[in-house]
Amino acid sequence: MAEYGIKTPPQHGTWDDFLSVWLEADDIEVFSSAWTMDHFYPLTPPMDGEILESWSMLAALAQATKRLRLGSMVNGMHYRHPAVTANMAVTTDLISGGRFSLGLGAGWFEPESDAYGMPLGTLTERFDRFDEGVQIIISLLENELTTFNGEYYDMVEARCEPKSAQQPRPPIVIGGKGPKRTLRSVARWADHWDMTFPANPEAWSVLNEVLLAHCDDVGREPSEIIRSVHVGWTVDDDPAERAAFAQPFLEAGVDLVIYSMRGPYLASQVEPLAVELAKY
Repeated sequence: MAEYGIKTPPQHGTWDDFLSVWLEADDIEVFSSAWTMDHFYPLTPPMDGEILESWSMLAALAQATKRLRLGSMVNGMHYRHPAVTANMAVTTDLISGGRFSLGLGAGWFEPESDAYGMPLGTLTERFDRFDEGVQIIISLLENELTTFNGEYYDMVEARCEPKSAQQPRPPIVIGGKGPKRTLRSVARWADHWDMTFPANPEAWSVLNEVLLAHCDDVGREPSEIIRSVHVGWTVDDDPAERAAFAQPFLEAGVDLVIYSMRGPYLASQVEPLAVELAKY
């Protein structure tokens, strides 16, 4: 069954703006999930504009909403030690009553990483660190004790208590388009794969075939993995056109289409889009 979500990147807007959009979506069953993003600098102009921190927002939004699944697309592994991420994930899941999904990515946005002294490293280093971090996070969420010896992280009988409301853990969402490393990580560990702004359904299908091959290699059942895509959503868009734009992706095999908003963030945009989506 096709599902729809919304995303409010916490840039170039106010807390009241974002809250009002989420509250509106929470009351409309067409939307099953809502998402933020994990960055410290805006990704769209003005690049020196304002942006709110995603985890703090999610905790507040988890308390403010009642129905929507929620998460961030996606949390950069190099921003936080994986043990910190695991503890934050448990707390957010408990606050939400078991509605949280944990988005994870290797990191990519150099301006904020350089400015804050958070080295990204080479692509190989990013993905080696990411793979270690995902394994640690899953183990901390599922097990009483975690011991891990890697190139980037070392853990000795580490605990993460209490456990999450969802068992054995919140779903892991991995975002990205890399055919060699990202999609192999999806096949190994993810419950949900997200691709941002594919040019068309054919471009998504090409990468989905790569994912299927990785699943075959690691012995994973592909149907266990939810597949989502981001599509754009601006205040000037026609709701009927935006609703129609999603349908070929769903027909190609996408499970969830996420409408990523651009400011101004107006709660009044939510219902007109929902009305059009409900026609399908």
